[in-house]
Amino acid sequence: MSYDTVVFDNDGVLVGRTRFDVLRSATEETFEQFGVSDPDPDHIEDMTIGATPSSVADVCEAYDLQPDTFWRVRDKTMSGAQQAEARAGRKTPYGDLGVLDELDATCGIVSSNQQETVDFLLEHFEIGGLFETAYGREATVESLDLRKPNPHYLECALADLDADSALFVGDNESDIKAAENAGIDSAFIRRPHRTDWDLNVWPTWDIDSLEDLHRVCSS
Repeated sequence: MSYDTVVFDNDGVLVGRTRFDVLRSATEETFEQFGVSDPDPDHIEDMTIGATPSSVADVCEAYDLQPDTFWRVRDKTMSGAQQAEARAGRKTPYGDLGVLDELDATCGIVSSNQQETVDFLLEHFEIGGLFETAYGREATVESLDLRKPNPHYLECALADLDADSALFVGDNESDIKAAENAGIDSAFIRRPHRTDWDLNVWPTWDIDSLEDLHRVCSS
């Protein structure tokens, strides 16, 4: 089938992913801002990737911190670290983004990264004109429950774009599940970090490059 709307995950799809050590350092810096100089390594890990409202509450209780305040600072610090990586040329767009300008489809972004980070990257790399809408997470603990595979932000983007037939392109299984939960088709893109990835989900399409969207969107 053909698609009039294509929505993309951001990190690992449109721009390169941020190295884990950079994200971990940002989490350590967050703890330091609250006077916690030697946090439990497991707590650093938990607050770097995959945090949930429950885990944020548990970690903050261990250090007598307010979850809402801690998470707001954590997200800002994490966003700042990613912005620094982009400015230093270590986080850059993939070379095939020009394809989006050639597609006969309206494009959007839905990311589990911070809205602040998404907005910065679009402006910094001057690619905002390729997209009609772009969603990231708010800097709140509650937003963690709205991340993919929850279709919340994807459904917001689809409403903005007045999508009739939509495709979601991602590099994580949560992206594919989010598309399924939103009732739309999906494409799993095999960027270099996903070349040999064994999927436990079934995307509508399995692609190697955004170039493949020419074929996918006109099928």
